[in-house]
Amino acid sequence: MSNPKKKDSALQEKPGISPPEMISNSVVGNLKEFRKSQPSTNELIAGVLKGDITSLSRSITIIESTNPEHLGKANDIIAACLPHANQSVRIGITGVPGVGKSTFIEVFGKHLTSCGKKVAVLAVDPSSTISHGSILGDKTRMEELVKDKNAYIRPSASGETLGGVARKTRETITLCEAAGFDTILIETVGVGQSETAVHSMVDFFLLLKISGAGDELQGIKRGIMEMADAIVINKADGDNIKKANLAKVEFHRALHLFPAKKSGWTASATTCSSITGEGIENVWKMIGDYLTLTKENTYFFEKRKEQNQYWMMETIVEALKINFFQHPEILTLLEANKKAVANNEISPFTAAQDILKVYFKT
Repeated sequence: MSNPKKKDSALQEKPGISPPEMISNSVVGNLKEFRKSQPSTNELIAGVLKGDITSLSRSITIIESTNPEHLGKANDIIAACLPHANQSVRIGITGVPGVGKSTFIEVFGKHLTSCGKKVAVLAVDPSSTISHGSILGDKTRMEELVKDKNAYIRPSASGETLGGVARKTRETITLCEAAGFDTILIETVGVGQSETAVHSMVDFFLLLKISGAGDELQGIKRGIMEMADAIVINKADGDNIKKANLAKVEFHRALHLFPAKKSGWTASATTCSSITGEGIENVWKMIGDYLTLTKENTYFFEKRKEQNQYWMMETIVEALKINFFQHPEILTLLEANKKAVANNEISPFTAAQDILKVYFKT
């Protein structure tokens, strides 16, 4: 009997094609050339002052960098741009997640560019406390505005800074102003203490609300209400118009319960729709009236001076904090004292005082 034919195994490996290189040599070469061709500080400054968006973006990246090697370059850029700054209107926009900040900013920004304004949107994106990552999706949410040649959108990760406001937002404002943007819109993450930080760097503070979310009474809180120069009830369209108008009345009454502002401005509430565009023009008119009043009574200029002093102090505090937590001896002491505090061997306050004594002696 003849032997039966040997069958091929189903598990037999089939010959295939060789996989390509992960990164081709040409790409690596181009990348090296790109790194070598990074513009100098003077080239970046010249580009920013000409309104070149690429130079502006690269400069902001250097300013936001935590690399110590970039600090000198960042300071040179800021110093060169400072004489060309302070010629814009800075508007802070805040509101809880879901209130429609991004949609409002897109419609509002388009209205401003149609009026001949150059608009820069600094959108602070919340960072995850777990992964420390950010989606940075504001450009995808503002599809029309991002295509506008007179608009610039810069999303930044909030990181771990106060209230989620990006650490270098203040310097970014200076660069955008030097690049020729006359209207700066700063969007906060709408949570925590971000409103306080943004309020300290803008001329006009806008609080967005929606009706029917329990905010008519919940929103009447001293902190945020006192800071607001105007409250805008968004999504006032369709079946929601009546509710929005009722909310406007409630907020308007609430605003009159607070003491008069130093600016001499009386805050008020209004409605708008980011879908229909209704009320958007009125919001801009309100801001214009505020600017006229505060420039006439000089409050606008006094506030700018106070803000500059405030950010000088904040920068000092931040620099001290960084220096403290990078000190080798302090890092060793911190680890030892953390264990002692965790085991109730020493009180947190005594441990902190002991560490600070060592720091100030070094």
